[in-house]
Amino acid sequence: MKILVTGAGGYIGSVLVPTLLKHNHQVTAIDNFMYNQSSLLDCCHDDKLNIFRGDARDKALISACLKKADAVFPLACLTGAPLCARDPYGAKSVNLDAIKMLLDLRHRDQVIIFPTTNSGYGVGQEGVYCTEETPLNPITLYGSLKVEAEKLVLEAGNAITLRLATAFGVSPRMRLDLLVNDFTYRAVTDRFVVLFEAHFKRNYIHIRDIARAFIHCLDNFDGMKNEPYNVGLSDANLSKWDLCEEIKKQVPDFYFAEAEVGEDPDKRNYIVSNEKIEKTGFKPEVSLQKGIAELIKGFQVVRRNQFGNV
Repeated sequence: MKILVTGAGGYIGSVLVPTLLKHNHQVTAIDNFMYNQSSLLDCCHDDKLNIFRGDARDKALISACLKKADAVFPLACLTGAPLCARDPYGAKSVNLDAIKMLLDLRHRDQVIIFPTTNSGYGVGQEGVYCTEETPLNPITLYGSLKVEAEKLVLEAGNAITLRLATAFGVSPRMRLDLLVNDFTYRAVTDRFVVLFEAHFKRNYIHIRDIARAFIHCLDNFDGMKNEPYNVGLSDANLSKWDLCEEIKKQVPDFYFAEAEVGEDPDKRNYIVSNEKIEKTGFKPEVSLQKGIAELIKGFQVVRRNQFGNV
């Protein structure tokens, strides 16, 4: 297929684009490379890839690229509550207005697979799994924009939305502000971390399994379309304290303790069911422990705290 990917040089895109190419898809990649990242350089040899340095809000660019697309993956996003809070206008224009524009421009037969976030669930009920039927209750601007964009995408039809758990793992456009990546980095470099809200739980998913989920949706689109799907590790609904315990298994001298030193702006505290997408045949391949081992190796390369949406 011919696939248009916006935000193609980001944390997800720089893993997803090579995966699409390996599956013999043709990819048109758009990114403004706002973090001066060099992701996608390893793909430039591939004749199936075209790259445009541009903005997902550029109507002329998006319109031109859409003309040749069978499917669209709108990854371009100001990701995370802190970044959106600092630039609310930019967040709305990228995370919502650009999606509205895309929906207006695309043909009805063009497939859309749109990534959104588990943080739309807000504060969950203790012991109760969030399913795709659970009412959405976003706390932050980031969560609210993603929830509104998801609603528009699903109403437009011929689309799938993926409510991603907190991502982790090594990517060519690395991020250290994601929880597993952050805590593992601190374990490797600082050997300690001070936790706040240590009992708060959330779900996790490896970056390569996110790429696999997109491929799975493409391959099974007719049976999955017009629905949202949670995407996460069903055995990894863990608290921050639990996560640190998992990291300590591989970094034995990692010390962690809890103190009242901060607050999660998203108030993310929920457990998530991934049964719906699993029933379609999708199962993640990268365990939390395998991902932590990968990160430990990766942090022998990454020794600077410059990677993140900050």
